[in-house]
Amino acid sequence: MPAFAGMTSQKADHSTSPRFAEPMSGRRDQHEPEQRGRTEPTLGNLDQLDAPPRQATPRDDLPSMKAEPRGARAAAQPRRKRRGWLAPVLLLLAVGAIGAMWYGRSYLSNSLLPRTELNDVLGRAQQALAAGHLDGQDGTSARELFQAAVALEPDNDIAHDGLHQVGTAELSQADAALQAGQFDVAAQKAAVARELLGGGSDVDHLDQMIAAKRASQVQVSTLVDQAQQAFAAGQYGGDRGAGALYRQMLAADPGNAVARHGLDQVGDALAAQAQKAIDANDGAGADAAIEQLAALQPNNAALPGLRAARAQAGQQDGAALAADLQQGDDALRNGRIAGAGDDTALAHYKAALALDPDNAQAQAGLGKVAQALTVQASAAMDAGDAAQAGKLLDDAAALAPKSADIAAARAHLQGMQQQPAAAKAPANDGQDVAAAAAPAPTPQQSAQIARLLQQAQAATQRGDIMMPPGNCAYDLYRSALAIDGNSAAAQQGLQALPGTVQQLFNRALASGDLVRAGRMLDNLADLSPGDASQGALRQRLAGAWLDQADRQLAGGDRTGAMQALQQARKLAPNLPRVLDLATRLQSGN
Repeated sequence: MPAFAGMTSQKADHSTSPRFAEPMSGRRDQHEPEQRGRTEPTLGNLDQLDAPPRQATPRDDLPSMKAEPRGARAAAQPRRKRRGWLAPVLLLLAVGAIGAMWYGRSYLSNSLLPRTELNDVLGRAQQALAAGHLDGQDGTSARELFQAAVALEPDNDIAHDGLHQVGTAELSQADAALQAGQFDVAAQKAAVARELLGGGSDVDHLDQMIAAKRASQVQVSTLVDQAQQAFAAGQYGGDRGAGALYRQMLAADPGNAVARHGLDQVGDALAAQAQKAIDANDGAGADAAIEQLAALQPNNAALPGLRAARAQAGQQDGAALAADLQQGDDALRNGRIAGAGDDTALAHYKAALALDPDNAQAQAGLGKVAQALTVQASAAMDAGDAAQAGKLLDDAAALAPKSADIAAARAHLQGMQQQPAAAKAPANDGQDVAAAAAPAPTPQQSAQIARLLQQAQAATQRGDIMMPPGNCAYDLYRSALAIDGNSAAAQQGLQALPGTVQQLFNRALASGDLVRAGRMLDNLADLSPGDASQGALRQRLAGAWLDQADRQLAGGDRTGAMQALQQARKLAPNLPRVLDLATRLQSGN
């Protein structure tokens, strides 16, 4: 034992070496107080290694130690390494939780929580829109409030839709202002609508209508001045009369109150004019005023009474008219053509025309008187009585100044007066007769006559019968006869004009050119005033005008139908169709 004890002591000496101090001590308890100075470790009693453990008794000279198995230490070390990633993960989770909490609070603040200021602005904007307070500068209009809402929240759909509604409402109000004639207001609201809606076809169309209305307003203003001047001058009818000018104003602006009032004034003036003519037994003046009134205002309340009064007066005039026409025809057959006294054909026809200036039968009677006087003038020329012939032709020309027969007879008389004095030769009855022939025209005159005849034929083919002056067929033939009153070609061409004009009338009527047909009929009345066939031609033309009036009335063109009726009434006022159409137009059917 002493030897073993010595070994033990030797071992104890080696254990005191610094090399072995740390592994032998294990892990020091951090809760133990730090000992000052150096403490030498001891191995202890080796005999007690195999003894069961017992509670250690603290010692004052050695630190407390805890022995751990090698396997336990090895197992504990990896666990500490695996727990190293846990801290970063926990840190990331904490950061994410904090971010989620912040976003959630922001979302709730912006989307779920009440937005008092924005909702208040939108509510007041909707109220202003519903009240029609669309725009302004005091901050209370719908436009200003919706724009304020956009400033608070630029992407707010309600605010943008509200601005679009304001633009649509401005466009509607602009159209209403245009219809009311408030062009400046309409233009201002259209500009606001364009700004809010970003343009568009509706805004463009409205701008075009405003521009057109402004242009027509200038024209209407000019027409107002002209119509008022015509009315003051008593010019009610005609193309430049007050009635026609007011109608042009209504065509440009159907709702123009000035034009409607002016038209009523013209209607009242024409009604008064017609009544005054009826009271004065002026049938022609009464008929003219009634026709103008009917054309201007077909539904004028005064028309039925005026027509009734005119009809009653017309019945009395009609009896006197018929008597004068019959007496004129009787006097013409009995040779009482003209002269002093009231029982000649000329006196009776003039009396008939005083009752009815447009009476075709009375006008034809004057033509017959002119023809009879022309025949008497020709007889006087044959008898060598140039003075009497000239007087008769003058009387005839006063009744029918453009008669072809009178023009030819006057040219013949002129040629007879130009022939030189001739030797007298005794006639079988013992009277001296001028036997010398008129001198022949010179070559230059013959060439000039030939050119005039050629130009007259060309004018006849063009239909230039009585117009234009100097270049019409009538004047060209007369110019040729002025050079040579005995020119057979010129006399034949002049006297053939009535037949040619009748052919031109038939062609124009067949082609539907009623205006040209009427012009040919007027030419025929001038060239051959006593031609009895003209009555039938007038009836045909009047029927064509009535056919046109029926078509226009069926198509809704009442104005055109009334104008066509006037043309027919001038040609044949007593036709049953004329009266029927006038009744339909007056009743609105």
